[in-house]
Amino acid sequence: MTVSREPSVALRRRVAVRGVVQGVGFRPFVFTLAAELGLRGHVGNTGDGVLAEIEGPRDAVDSFCLRVRTDAPPSARVVSVRHENIPVTGARGFTIAPSRPGGSRGRSIVPPDSATCDRCLAELADPGNRRYRHPFITCTDCGPRFTIVTDLPYDRASTTMAGFPMCPECAREYRDPADRRFHAQPVSCHDCGPRLSLLGPGRAPLGGEEALRRARELLTAGAVLAVKGIGGYHLACDAGNEDAVALLRRRKNRGDKPFALMARELADVEPLVDIGAAERALLTGPVRPVVLLRRRRGGPAAGRAAVEAVAPRGPDLGVMLPYTPLHQLLLGLPGDPAGPRLLVMTSANLAGEPIVTDDTEALERLAPLVDAWLAHDRPIHVPCDDSVVRVVDGRTLPLRRSRGFVPLPVALPLAVRPVLAAGGDLKNTLALAEGRHAWLSGHIGDMDNLATLDAFDRAADHLGALTGVAPAELAADRHPGYRSAARAARRAGGRPVARVQHHHAHVAAAMAEHGLDGCRPVIGVAFDGTGYGDDGAVWGGEVLIADYAGFRRFAHLAYVPLPGGDAAVARPYRMALAHLRAAGIEWAGDLPPVAVCPQDELRVLASLLDTGPPHSVPTSSMGRLFDAVSSLAGICHRSGYEAQAAVELEGAAYAHGPAYGDGYRFALVDGDGGQLADPGPVLREAVADLRAGAPGGLVAARFHASVTDVVRRVCASARERHGLETVALTGGVFGNALLLSGCARGLAADGFTVLRHRLVPPNDGGLALGQLMVAAWVVTGEAQESREVQEVQEV
Repeated sequence: MTVSREPSVALRRRVAVRGVVQGVGFRPFVFTLAAELGLRGHVGNTGDGVLAEIEGPRDAVDSFCLRVRTDAPPSARVVSVRHENIPVTGARGFTIAPSRPGGSRGRSIVPPDSATCDRCLAELADPGNRRYRHPFITCTDCGPRFTIVTDLPYDRASTTMAGFPMCPECAREYRDPADRRFHAQPVSCHDCGPRLSLLGPGRAPLGGEEALRRARELLTAGAVLAVKGIGGYHLACDAGNEDAVALLRRRKNRGDKPFALMARELADVEPLVDIGAAERALLTGPVRPVVLLRRRRGGPAAGRAAVEAVAPRGPDLGVMLPYTPLHQLLLGLPGDPAGPRLLVMTSANLAGEPIVTDDTEALERLAPLVDAWLAHDRPIHVPCDDSVVRVVDGRTLPLRRSRGFVPLPVALPLAVRPVLAAGGDLKNTLALAEGRHAWLSGHIGDMDNLATLDAFDRAADHLGALTGVAPAELAADRHPGYRSAARAARRAGGRPVARVQHHHAHVAAAMAEHGLDGCRPVIGVAFDGTGYGDDGAVWGGEVLIADYAGFRRFAHLAYVPLPGGDAAVARPYRMALAHLRAAGIEWAGDLPPVAVCPQDELRVLASLLDTGPPHSVPTSSMGRLFDAVSSLAGICHRSGYEAQAAVELEGAAYAHGPAYGDGYRFALVDGDGGQLADPGPVLREAVADLRAGAPGGLVAARFHASVTDVVRRVCASARERHGLETVALTGGVFGNALLLSGCARGLAADGFTVLRHRLVPPNDGGLALGQLMVAAWVVTGEAQESREVQEVQEV
């Protein structure tokens, strides 16, 4: 049978593409696609994305409009493709047009920084290539993006590469559609690119290969270096040199907090840690975050000693592979003289402060910490710390969402008005949202110094400039003393500021990243160290019935006094003593927290506990209970860094293996404010185990099992009373892999749908996402409370 077809008609069409379409080789892709289809016209960047005009046969034009989405470059993320027919012009050829600034809503999404690709690495190590050993080798598939962008549209003039005119050869590659550096904005070479330099007290600066050679010699000799990367400076030393690691630890006043490692290749860390398929993919992929890996039991003695120096008593080792050509050169290419194959690579800052990015500031602030600076003259426009992730049950759990992820947006389940969420005071990350997208900043830090407050303002301004979003309202934590909330109020300028309860925000963040529209509540298990409660107490062991409109406190950990406030956080034995007294257990000298507490302090603590507020505010914190059990088991009595006691408790449980028999058992009782989970029976059983000679690891393992058990029991009770089937596990305590896995597996076995974090951290780094969802719901008045929540509140 013959089918007659109408001859293809020539037409011209304007095609607007939005999403991650700048800095990912999208214009060269469009150029090549148009040439393949025989189309004429042009393509260029705008403030909104990429705009093309194509002219040719209808079939070819239709194919272009389809393939511009389906065949996009691997690093691109196409959000929308819109097109309209326009008059035919009879244009000849196809060109890449000059970029057009402007645009309003839905501006282009800047891509994140990406690790050096395999093709660039091959050129880096090829003596016959003109970019052999070039510390800044890059192409359209890899290299810096977000951290060098100063404005949109994304062109060299709008990046920190603007001050490096291309040499004739780089310019030729940049203009050649057949070259993979076609319109690669950071393109450079030895002749025209950024310059490397090594600076040291009392030494003449060195450049190029001499700077690199001397830097490797210094690291081999045990020196500490400041190394300028993509998003800021790192402090580096030879991880295999215990004296060098100890020196860095002393200079940075690091205490026992673990350092991150950068390994030349996976083979260098495989004897030290367990690496599964999911971890391997993260370590070698384009993001290259720090991945927390379980330390191996046994292994080479020298390796164990080095790991203990880097991560004392920790169950995990944070590992990353080189993600810039400079890192690769610092660790050495094949044939280079022997040097360290494992480097400590930690952010160049003091605890809680933002990472150092400015060269002059680095020379001043880092002088007490380092012996030399390995720097370069390409400015860093946006600070961006390394991301940190771990894998639990084969799934990625982000613990810090920063380099490699930022500024990719998080899709929202509901359209929201423009809102800026300020996050929390620890691990601060802010978020800006409009419509169905939220843009989160990189990790900013702890909001307890002027540098971090200034970094907060710069991050908010930069996100606003890149997205074009002008917030109509703001959101912040309810804590009356939070600096992040004060900063939000200061920026508001008369706009409304929604104050969102801390644990409600945690639950809302988990709901949002899983695409829940809020029409039905969830059971939110929010466990962390500190969060301001609506009754003025310190919350942190909460089970909420919640949606975006509101929450009800269904259950919580029974209150105990927090003796001395922050002093109890730094000294877990204080929390152990508070919990022992609340459980009616005598402070006998055979119990580890009693034995380590000075007699004078014991008397003061007894008085504080008797007196109560304001010196001993009540807390329901699960994080503080983990601290208490860590001290009770003789594992950690003093915390030199956040969550040290809990981290070491998890490590002891992991080392011990599965609990023998059942875990301990919390008492569940109904109170005026919901169910109370009383840890008294848990502590009494733990004391009995210890007095029977049980090791601390057994107590740790049984305690983890007991928390898993009480979560399952409370969630079963919530389902029985309110018919809810979805549980969100959130809050910083769920950064604990043993607890997260135990709870998620147990709840799934009980028939629940379990939400665990996958896009934003469960800790305070994810708060801003939840805050903006609650604020958008509450402030706009576009949604009503669901009937389910109303019914719950009436019970």
